[in-house]
Amino acid sequence: MAYIEIIFWVALFIIFYSYLGYGILLYFIIKLRRIFGLAKKFEGNDDYQPEVTLFVAAFNEKDYVDEKVKNSKSLKYPQDKVKQVWVTDGSDDGTPEILRKYDGVEVYHEDARGGKIGAMNRGMQFVKSPIVIFSDGNTTLGEDSIQEIVNLFKDPKVGCVSGEKRIYQKDSDAAAGAGEGLYWKYESTLKKWDAEWYSVVGAAGELFAIRTELWEEVEKDTLLDDFIISLRVAMSGYTIQYNPNAYAIETASANVKEELKRKIRISAGGIQSVVRLSPLLNLFKYGRLSFQYISHRVLRWTLTPLLLLVIIPLNFMLAYNSGMNPMNIYTLLFYAQIVFYAAALIGWFLENRRIKVKALFVPYYFFIMNLSVFLGFRRYIKGNQSVKWERAKRG
Repeated sequence: MAYIEIIFWVALFIIFYSYLGYGILLYFIIKLRRIFGLAKKFEGNDDYQPEVTLFVAAFNEKDYVDEKVKNSKSLKYPQDKVKQVWVTDGSDDGTPEILRKYDGVEVYHEDARGGKIGAMNRGMQFVKSPIVIFSDGNTTLGEDSIQEIVNLFKDPKVGCVSGEKRIYQKDSDAAAGAGEGLYWKYESTLKKWDAEWYSVVGAAGELFAIRTELWEEVEKDTLLDDFIISLRVAMSGYTIQYNPNAYAIETASANVKEELKRKIRISAGGIQSVVRLSPLLNLFKYGRLSFQYISHRVLRWTLTPLLLLVIIPLNFMLAYNSGMNPMNIYTLLFYAQIVFYAAALIGWFLENRRIKVKALFVPYYFFIMNLSVFLGFRRYIKGNQSVKWERAKRG
């Protein structure tokens, strides 16, 4: 049983490290850096106001474009320095026609649909400002978002800035909304610490910006455009910074079925990204960036979900070997797993009901996240995840 014990504890450590351990490690690293005066400091300065382009790749967004354009025009930044570029390739619901009603909005449209990355590759030729800010058509930006983003570009080492993704929270949220909201709060904290230590490992597509000169055309079948674009900027010697004061708000997925659909395509894109960014796994070349990337992203998309399956039979064998002694550590851990997955099952039963204790949905969301990795991997291997994603329904 000795070798089974070793495998079990190594697997358990990796699982713990992937979801909590890395966060704990970051917490102490940041605390120590602050004590020794090594913390990064970015001072706000409204005098720094370069021209920017708000870039939106939109497909059939007629229900959102009016609100999005009005929101963009209301942001606290000199409007003569803000250019709006919309690429609406493939839209057939009247989106481009609605957009053309607005002054100062450039609309580029082709009938053929090439997916979001196709629209981005084609549309970047029309961007002339030094900074381009990407955002989704169905998100609302905080009024200071542009200024908060450009402030970080004062540092010449910064090549990309990620804003914060926020989820509208309601007391009546279903499991998807509660889980997604809690997940993004935790992720936002990790991103703040990642940035303070060195660099964020991937930007959120809802709101991120790069120096236009660093743009490189991305492969046409890319699934996670924001992730690939931002990390390639980091691999070229720049850092990705994070500013939660620049934020994009959207509603949560309508239900767990819709959230699972979204997570599966993200997982398929995650596997694709790990393959395409394989040089970034080289710790000797990329140092801290590689360590952050592996700890925060790669493990969650590859090894950890598999180990979650592996430790169940291993744990049972070890507990059974102890006679299922309730005071034995292996028995306690096995029962803890049973309780956790039972809580996930309860979350399934309570899906779409009014929430009294939101924490009940955390195990269910955690289960959905890891299930999506297996389904996403299968989809990636089969090659049937289209770059033309079907939008998940929002609450």
